[in-house]
This record gives sequence, structure tokens and C-alpha cells, in this order.
Amino acid sequence: MLPREELLKGVENRDSFVRVIDQAEKAIKTWEIIQTDFLSPPELAEIQRSFNRLTDIHLVAGGGYPQAERQRIAIARSELPLELSQVELAALDIAGNFLFDTATHRDFLGAMLGTGIVRDKTGDVIVLGERGAQVIVVPELADFLELHLKQVRSVPVQVRRIAFSELKIREPKKKELTTVEASLRLDAIASAGFGMSRSKMVDFIDGGDVRVNWKETNQASSQLKTGDLIAIRGKGRLEVGEIAVTKKDRYRVQLTRYI
Repeated sequence: MLPREELLKGVENRDSFVRVIDQAEKAIKTWEIIQTDFLSPPELAEIQRSFNRLTDIHLVAGGGYPQAERQRIAIARSELPLELSQVELAALDIAGNFLFDTATHRDFLGAMLGTGIVRDKTGDVIVLGERGAQVIVVPELADFLELHLKQVRSVPVQVRRIAFSELKIREPKKKELTTVEASLRLDAIASAGFGMSRSKMVDFIDGGDVRVNWKETNQASSQLKTGDLIAIRGKGRLEVGEIAVTKKDRYRVQLTRYI
């Protein structure tokens, strides 16, 4: 059996972590490859960091494409071969004419959850603008959503299973920049990095659209440090680089924006 209490020390995402421990113990006992539900980036990072210390099991995580935020894990005994292709996933295309009724990430996700499925069974939603969206799900949901997902907002949709090669993934572009600020507050650094007003950034933070190191935050005054990653849904990501103090006791911050 796994050292459960040791693995759970200091864990923030305890419920999901306990489920994965249970699944890992099943993989050890049955010699099967066990699949988790989809995990958020902070859950995934925490699990990989702790489980990488173990020698009797190994993990492979996948979300359908290299930059996927939500991923599920395949777990097996260390004696068994385990590859990325063994992470069980399905890709769906949700097609409709959204030219006059634009749908957001939340609209597509809400429509899927409205069919009765749970969030843990769905991965990333890739919004394609007026053409609809693509989504990654567990394979057992593919046929169900093809039959039951008929509308997003006011728009009729058709759902079909597609190959992962058909995913319309846009490679992120990088932009390096430097800002000088009076503090390391989230709203100050993020507004400079994303090129928007501080009040607009506060609106995003208050609306729950901002994550720091993949954790949602509504604290505009949160203090940032080197290595922190800021993400705004639909706006890309911002990584905090080197921080230096100027002669006037202000902070010169190197930033990398992924668009």
C-alpha cells in the first residue's frame, strides 16, 4: 500500500489527491492501467510532484494536445509499460453558426453540463469563434454528447467525434517586456503585462477570470514573485521573470507574455 499520510502532508487539493491515491492502489493491486478524471493544473502539478517520489507506480498525463490545461492521468505499476497514447481521451467538434450569437467558453461548458454530465469528465474547451468549439472528453461521453448536445445559447449545434489531428490549436506567441512599478501587486503587474488599465484588470480579478499559478484569485493586492504565472481566460498567460529594485525603491520586473 502507498504511504497515504506522508503523501497527503501539506496537500491543498486533498479530495482529488485522495481519489488518485485510491486509484493508484487499485492499479498496484489489479495490475491494470487506471485512468483518473480530468485534473486542473494545480491538482496535476501537486500529484505529479508527490507521486514522482514513488518507485512502485508511474504516471502519464495527457489532455489531447501539448498545451492542454486540463489533463487526466493513466496510472500503472512500474513494471508495466506506459505511454502517452494510453491516456484515454476523445475529441469532439461542436459545430454551429455563432456569427450573430457569439458563445464563450462558459457557454459551451454550461451547455455540456446541462446534458447531465459532470465537469471532471471534460477537459479543455477550444473556442473557435463563429464556427463553434472543440472539446476533449473521456471516451465514454463521446456518443452521449453526440446524441444529447443539441444547442448552445440559441444556436443549434451538431457534435461529431474527430481525430486529434483535427484540433485547431494555435501555438502561443511570446512577447518579452519590462515594467517598473511601485509595488508587486497582482493588479499592477498584470495590467502592465497584459496592456490594459488597472481598473479593467481589477474587473477581471473580481469576476473570477484570473488565476495565479493556476489558482483562482480575487485578491487584486496579492503580492507576486519571480516564477509566478498569471492567466486570464481568453487573454493568454504572463510569467513573472527577474525582479530588481531600482535606486528610487521601485520594482523593475521582467515579464514574458504568452499570447
